[in-house]
Amino acid sequence: MSKSDKEARLEQMVESLKKTNHRITPQRLAVLDILAHSHGHPSVEKIYEQVRVSFPTTSIATVYKTISILKEINQVLELGFPDGSNRYDGNKPFPHPHVICIKCRTIFDPELETLNDFTREITQQTGFAITTHRLDFFGLCRECQEGQQE
Repeated sequence: MSKSDKEARLEQMVESLKKTNHRITPQRLAVLDILAHSHGHPSVEKIYEQVRVSFPTTSIATVYKTISILKEINQVLELGFPDGSNRYDGNKPFPHPHVICIKCRTIFDPELETLNDFTREITQQTGFAITTHRLDFFGLCRECQEGQQE
């Protein structure tokens, strides 16, 4: 995502909050900015650490509340994990595949053109009306693979 795309994404999130009558506080704007400009999928704790640089009195509850609102208005995608280390995608707030490193926990967003065909095929075979999906692949990223060879 280019810098202009990230700025457009930030503006889109701000407009969605305004349309749903949510206040745009400086702390909330900082959370949005982090989500729109992140290269990865940060946790609430990582977002909180970054917000506190500019707003030291901000509570982690403020970050949780902002994330909760963004989830309600479909402006952030939550990736839940069994150990509770949820991560958030503010750049692509819609279902899409992820590749997750089981060692360093890095998350990548591959571009899969065939995912729509896959969803259509599942619908045809099962008769389900698919409303959402989650497709995650787990393995070792290149850096972690290279680290194991040393």
